[in-house]
Amino acid sequence: MIISIASGKGGTGKTTVATNLALSIESCVQLFDCDVEEPNVHLFLNPVIHKKEPVIAPVPRIDLEKCTFCKKCMNICRYGALAVLKKDVLVFENLCHSCGGCFEICPENAVMEKDRSLGDIEHGSVKGIAFIQGRLSIGQVMVPPIIKKIRSYTDPNLITIIDAPPGTSCPVIAAMNKADFILLVTEPTPFGLHDLKLAVETVKILGIPCGLVINRVGIGNDEVNRYAEKENIPVLMEIPFDKKIAQIYSRGEMIIEKMPEYKTKFQNLFKKIAQIVGKKEGGK
Repeated sequence: MIISIASGKGGTGKTTVATNLALSIESCVQLFDCDVEEPNVHLFLNPVIHKKEPVIAPVPRIDLEKCTFCKKCMNICRYGALAVLKKDVLVFENLCHSCGGCFEICPENAVMEKDRSLGDIEHGSVKGIAFIQGRLSIGQVMVPPIIKKIRSYTDPNLITIIDAPPGTSCPVIAAMNKADFILLVTEPTPFGLHDLKLAVETVKILGIPCGLVINRVGIGNDEVNRYAEKENIPVLMEIPFDKKIAQIYSRGEMIIEKMPEYKTKFQNLFKKIAQIVGKKEGGK
């Protein structure tokens, strides 16, 4: 089972939910930190890193001696990564999505490949959890290939928990796509509700069942609950706006270890998710 933990906005508590949920399950779990622009799961779990590998993507390099400047490569590129001039071809590597169209269409075989390093992936473990995190290199902007590389290590025999990036853009889609369940973490504030609605619309397009964790309950109003009821989205867990929880988080510690009653709450959260996924699978 693959559970992707997402949110419409940053700072709602995705990592808090992802790490405590993974630890509460205790075994047969792998945890992926797919927030590759600012991974922070490692700050809470302190995993032992066993291996590090680069994420490489091919980008075009033009042989100007062969090129006839026919513009076929430029015309096929939907991302505008190529600009053919009278005597030159400009390649904008940060726009390239490594689709390979320019390599295939060039009639003169003037388009060649060169490697571009996007970032790194680290493999590790902590407390029986298999851990993988990605890290985007400074100056790079292409996030989805790193997330897809992380997800290529999904073990179907394990429960996979994905800490997705915030928002609703391409990196989030890469982290949510083909998951069995999307757990949306939000907060009961106007900003939280606004961005939650965007996230829910994204999940609807993907056609994946979802549920809510409402964090910091008590600081806002009940508009998120009303919206969830209207959209028939189950609220699976509520975490109160609690000074003790905030202090635990600020020290980089785990809630379930400092407040043992929350271990049962996160275990119940997982059971609810498993029941929803089981009903969906049974209805097929």
